[in-house]
Amino acid sequence: MAFTAQDVKSLREKTGCGMMDCKKALTEANGDMDAAIDFLREQGLAKAAKKASRIAAEGVAYAQTNEAGNSGVVIEVNAETDFVAKNADFQAFVKTLADTVMAENPADVEALTECVAAGTSVKVADLLQEKIQTIGENIKIRRFAKFDGPCVAYVHAGGKIGVIVNFETDIDSANPEFVAYGKDVAMQIAALNTQYLDESDVPAEVVEHEKEIMIAQMKQDPKMANKPEQVIAKIVDGKVGKFYKENCLVDQEFVKDSSMTVNAYTQSVAKKLGGSIKITKFVRFEKGEGLEKRQDDFAAEVASMVK
Repeated sequence: MAFTAQDVKSLREKTGCGMMDCKKALTEANGDMDAAIDFLREQGLAKAAKKASRIAAEGVAYAQTNEAGNSGVVIEVNAETDFVAKNADFQAFVKTLADTVMAENPADVEALTECVAAGTSVKVADLLQEKIQTIGENIKIRRFAKFDGPCVAYVHAGGKIGVIVNFETDIDSANPEFVAYGKDVAMQIAALNTQYLDESDVPAEVVEHEKEIMIAQMKQDPKMANKPEQVIAKIVDGKVGKFYKENCLVDQEFVKDSSMTVNAYTQSVAKKLGGSIKITKFVRFEKGEGLEKRQDDFAAEVASMVK
């Protein structure tokens, strides 16, 4: 598989590695981007493998709960420019979509477009076309998730990240102290880009893949290369434990108090409020994640206007 200079540039942006290292990685991986990232990680060169998600489009990630706090929605709606994403009319449209998901519980985006938009008499599909015409940019409803049961929502940086967290609890989900706790958990997920709830949530293939990376990294280290296999296996097990602590929400160090884990924080709040709390699931949307960003060539645009 061939690769281009743009591929090298893209790999550099995703990993923070040097241009020549990225070129070598793509050569070794025969142009496969994911394999090239793995190659750089194995060599110990990738500085930010967790930041490899491609944030590449504008719009808003938005989350909300109902007044009782027993239902929640997170949604991502994309636009072409950041300017439009800050437009009050666009933001109101996103809120209408979230309200519609809350009320109608559609199965997917296609089903959502067939729903009558909350607070209107028109279908979401028609309202979407109207917004495209009045705002003047292409707008796409990308994805959403809805949870029933006690929920807390959090929106970071005006719509860069939206998080919804679902709980199992006998505490009133509208209790201000419970909501404050829930927002702490949601902020943790937003800040650390938490991938999994607990160890059982991590797919076996992900664990095996991480082990392969760890073993390859140790073989690159002269101090480790000649260690017996059983020693390496024991070290890998320890590294896997660290992987769980870094990537599983309940095992993560609580960002507001490093002396406890998120699970310990949860139990302390439950005890204080006289009930039980269990985090059951969560969804984190980051606007434009995995999308190709529009590249404007200003010089070419001016040249075409002159012609």
